[in-house]
Amino acid sequence: MFSASDDVVQLTPSNFNREVIQSDAVWLIEFYAPWCGHCQSLAPQWKKAATALKGIVNIGAVDTDQHQSLGGQYEIRGFPTIKIFGANKNKPENYQGARTAEAIVDAALSAIRSLAKDRLNGRDGGQDYKHSSGSGSGGKKEVIELTDDNFDRQVLNSDDVWFVEFFAPWCGHCKNLEPEWAAAATEVAEQTKGKVKLGAVDATVHQGLASRYGIRGFPTIKIFNKGEEPIDYDGGRTKADIVARALDLFSENAPPPEIFEILNEDIVKKTCEDHQLCIIAVLPHILDTGAAGRNSYLEVMLKLADKYKKKMWGWLWAEAGAQLDMETALGIGGFGYPAMAAVNARKMKFALLKGSFSEQGINEFLRELSFGRGSTAPVGGGALPKVNKVEAWDGKDGELPMEDDIDLSDIDLDEFDKDEL
Repeated sequence: MFSASDDVVQLTPSNFNREVIQSDAVWLIEFYAPWCGHCQSLAPQWKKAATALKGIVNIGAVDTDQHQSLGGQYEIRGFPTIKIFGANKNKPENYQGARTAEAIVDAALSAIRSLAKDRLNGRDGGQDYKHSSGSGSGGKKEVIELTDDNFDRQVLNSDDVWFVEFFAPWCGHCKNLEPEWAAAATEVAEQTKGKVKLGAVDATVHQGLASRYGIRGFPTIKIFNKGEEPIDYDGGRTKADIVARALDLFSENAPPPEIFEILNEDIVKKTCEDHQLCIIAVLPHILDTGAAGRNSYLEVMLKLADKYKKKMWGWLWAEAGAQLDMETALGIGGFGYPAMAAVNARKMKFALLKGSFSEQGINEFLRELSFGRGSTAPVGGGALPKVNKVEAWDGKDGELPMEDDIDLSDIDLDEFDKDEL
C-alpha cells in the first residue's frame, strides 16, 4: 500500500519508539490492514497529505497485520484508525475528521498550533513529572512519567533498572519526596549513563497500574529489573539514599570498567574529568617485562577495577617514559616501575601508591581512597599535564631497535698504531 518512494513513513515495532515516541515533532499515524477496502481508498489521500506536510508534520503508517503488537498496544479495533501524536506521545488523540487530504492537513496544522501555544504558555502536554497539577513543579525531565499506556513498553520491556514511585497529588509525603526524587533522578542518570531510570506514576489517574502492583499507600516505590519480579524499595527517602541504592543495583550487573591506554589528551581528559577519581598506572617498558609481564600487571588492575566498580572510577595506564610530563606532575618514578597514582581532576590533587604493585598492595591503596583517607598532594602545575600522542600497544613483545651495520671495508687499519688497537 505504501512504498519507499512515498512521503509516508512506514513504522514498525523496531523504529516506532525512536521515530515517534522520542520525537518532538507532531505525528499523524494510520493503523491499517492491507486487505481493508477503506484503507485502500484512503491510501492516495494519505500519500497526498504526507507530501503536502513534508517537513512540517510527520505522516506515518503501521501495517497492523504484520505488526500486531503495535495494534494491540494502541487498542486498534477497526481499520483504518488514525491517531495524532502531539505534545504528549503517551496519550495520542483519535482523528475523527474526514478522510480527505485537505481534512488531514487541517488536523495536522491544528495539532501544530496547539503544541506551539502550549509551549508558549510554558506547558508541554503533561509529560513533565508533577505531583501538584499546575503548581509549577515541572521541569523534572529526568523523572519519566509512566502511564497505563506506556508502562509495559517503557519499564517491563526495558533492559534498564527502573525505580518507580507510585504517588497521589494530594499526598503530603509524596510532595516531600518530590524534590529528592527529582534530584536523585538527575544524578542517577548521569552516573549510570541512563542505565538506571527513575519514573513516577500518578496512581489516582492510572488506577490499573496501581491495582496491578497492589499499591495501598503513598508514596510506594518499587524496583523493576528485567526478568525479575518487582521488589519494594524500603530504603531512606533522601537523594543520597536513593542514589546509593541505584548505584548498588547498577554495579551488581555492570561489567568491570575498561582500562584505557593513554594515547592522547582526549582519553585522559574524558576519563579524569568524567569520574570522581582516575587511577593511573605507569607500567615498565615492554622491553623490561615482555607481553606476559605487562598483561599480568593489567590483569591485576582489571581485577581491582572490578572489585571497586561501584566507585565508578576511571582507569588508565601508560608505558614508562611515554608520558614524562605526567610522571613528573604525579611524582611517579621515584619508587621505580610499575607505579600508580589516583587523581582527582576537580580538586587537582593526587595520591601515590607507596606499597607494592600487587593485588594486596593496590587493594589497600584503593580501600584507603574509598574511605577518604590517605595523603594527597597538588598535581604539579595545577592542571592535567601535557599528554604525548603515542601508538597503541600491539599486545606483542617489544623489539630492540635495529642498529646500523658499520662497513669497515673502506678503513685502512694499517693507518692506526697497533698499540692503539
